[in-house]
Amino acid sequence: MELENIERVYLVGIGGIGMSGLARYFKKRGCVVCGYDKTCTQLTENLMNEGIPVVFQDEEDNIPVSFQENDPNTLVIYTPAIPKDSAILNYFKDRSYTFKKRSEVLGIISKGMYTIAVAGTHGKTTTSSIIAHVLKHSGYDCSAFLGGIASNYNSNVLFGENNTMVVEADEFDRSFLTLHPDIAIVTSMDADHLDIYGDKMHLVESFKQFTSQLKPGGRLIYRKGLDLEGGKTYSANVMADIQAYNVRIENGSFWFDFKNWNTEIENIQLGLPGLHNIENAVSAIEVALHLGIDPEKIKKALAGFLGVKRRFEYILKEPGHIYIDDYAHHPEELRACISAVKSLYPGKKLTAIFQPHLFTRTRDFAPGFSEVLSMVDNLIMLEIYPAREQPIEGVNSAMILDKVSNASKQILSKQEALDYVKTNNPELLLTVGAGDIDTLVQPLKEILQNA
Repeated sequence: MELENIERVYLVGIGGIGMSGLARYFKKRGCVVCGYDKTCTQLTENLMNEGIPVVFQDEEDNIPVSFQENDPNTLVIYTPAIPKDSAILNYFKDRSYTFKKRSEVLGIISKGMYTIAVAGTHGKTTTSSIIAHVLKHSGYDCSAFLGGIASNYNSNVLFGENNTMVVEADEFDRSFLTLHPDIAIVTSMDADHLDIYGDKMHLVESFKQFTSQLKPGGRLIYRKGLDLEGGKTYSANVMADIQAYNVRIENGSFWFDFKNWNTEIENIQLGLPGLHNIENAVSAIEVALHLGIDPEKIKKALAGFLGVKRRFEYILKEPGHIYIDDYAHHPEELRACISAVKSLYPGKKLTAIFQPHLFTRTRDFAPGFSEVLSMVDNLIMLEIYPAREQPIEGVNSAMILDKVSNASKQILSKQEALDYVKTNNPELLLTVGAGDIDTLVQPLKEILQNA
């Protein structure tokens, strides 16, 4: 299907971060766009405010009349997270509409563009957002499809005037294999999505296949220590082809110096905390240098980068209260997040509220979660957010909590968690998880502000 021919787009699962980006993209192109999602969220409300109708009941009758006629200019996009028995999904399937996964559509859009694709089991959203910001801020420009809301632009999709596109390459369901990038960055390959891959070996094979799809003359940049070949390695704490050194914290900000085989840049300030984010920035600097962007422009862009919503996002930063919210939902993401909090606030006691995401992920990584969550001073756990999954017998939040070595730990409901914070008034609070824990952010902020 050619992009130029698409006039109407229906998105089944429009409220997902990647899907909402596509909705905005096609709206900008002048298409008629609408969709379905099971839950009304801030994202879907924003889409509706932008003139994109969204329905929340999975019924055929909710499909607009203009989409009930199958014609060659109509595209239906779906996400694998939608249940296979969805009435709306099957309406389009049974009538043989042109039907594409979100990842396939990204492949179509990126065809013919200079594509910078960022892959990794974690780090890809922040890294792709940093790259897009540096390209925008420096005047180089780009379009971008991001897996989070970039705070500088308050959006997950950016529109550029040139032929350069930054895209987050998602390994879930092997989605990234639709992409053939000019530059590929791989941030991490930790075992994850084992419900899809079965084991880490098959996940790594999929990443290797992704990197083999670079266009002729393309560049591969990957974090030192990953089981990949060719290309250039980067790091923030060991020797690599591209690296940060002299990493330090000054006045609550992280600073570092950068070097590769022919360029050094000193005194770079990064608006994001943590060694893992310095690594993300190092790979972004390398991309920008490869595109010929001046080092001083890169430094200015990084100093002004405001981060991504729910990626180490400061909700409150006051003398009496620090409250940070983060999307971390894998043990290694949690480790990076908690380590960054503790390095910035070594004298404060850390209270964390964690919501596990998926029964399979909890089952597969319970020991890792327990080990990392033992780093906090006071732990509150919510029950598992199921997302696309049915419950698995014997798999629950207690699997993790029981092995946490910290004495101050408990499982609470959302309301009980709010009551706990109201009663205990923690000076340093962290909420973490990829489920609906974000619905607690505003109430927690209000509780702490009124404390």
